Amino acid sequence: MLKLNELKPAKGSRKKAKRVARGTSSGWGKTAGRGHKGQKSRSGGTKGIRFEGGQTPIYRRLPKRGFKNYPFKKEYSIFNLDQLDQIKNTAGLIKVLGNGEVKSAVTVSAHKFSESAKKKIEAAGGRTIILPVHPKPTEEKHA
Repeated sequence: MLKLNELKPAKGSRKKAKRVARGTSSGWGKTAGRGHKGQKSRSGGTKGIRFEGGQTPIYRRLPKRGFKNYPFKKEYSIFNLDQLDQIKNTAGLIKVLGNGEVKSAVTVSAHKFSESAKKKIEAAGGRTIILPVHPKPTEEKHA
């Protein structure tokens, strides 16, 4: 049975690392394969990945616009007054707009109302309840 302390890689699958700058007889002494003089022969002598030889880099040539990944943006699901029956099963932030009519007195809970929607709901005898955008987390007491 094979034991962990007897494991070895297959013959020829492992190669010794090239040890550069360890004397002239190694074949990689003196300049250590870097050639003579010049930027690439020096330590730390490479420019960053974005460097384009002095040409204005692409990240400066292209225009900067918008905040596509803006982390605090609030996205609302928009409903009109004629879609009030669809609001019940909606997750996320809700905004109610004033297109349509309200026939009966209803109580509508949403995160935002347009002025016209608010007036039409209250004119029909209903109520508007504005929900908090960021509800406070409930504190649990540990015994």
